[in-house]
Amino acid sequence: MKIANHIIQLATGATLDFIDITEKIQEKIQEAAIEKGIVNIQSLHTTMAIIVNEAEPLLISDMKACLEKLAPQTEKYSHDNFEIRTVNMCDGECANGHAHNKALHLPTSAILNILGNKLQLGTWQRIFAIELDRSRPRQVALQFIGE
Repeated sequence: MKIANHIIQLATGATLDFIDITEKIQEKIQEAAIEKGIVNIQSLHTTMAIIVNEAEPLLISDMKACLEKLAPQTEKYSHDNFEIRTVNMCDGECANGHAHNKALHLPTSAILNILGNKLQLGTWQRIFAIELDRSRPRQVALQFIGE
């Protein structure tokens, strides 16, 4: 059995940026030479999700609208009140309570099959990293387990 790890570096463009990372993952499977096994795809951020869904522009627009209804940016969040918040603060802290609340509804990882040195995906399935916060550098960890 072989175990290989890799980090994908991303630069997100905006809040609710859906970044298709399918091909990047497939390239890393080829490099790791995994014929059959699994890949764990994990966001290294609390405000970035990993999903498997269809890359159809109108559907992505619908999903963005749904997420914004669940946790609107215009809502007031205690997390964003820097006069009372005292933990997990950093320089340049921004108001991102909406992003953390959107994250409640989405997974931070996905485990997918590898078969014949390729991701085993359905016809329309793609892998997305979804930026729930703001434009910034991001990382997605991959762990391949197989032979």
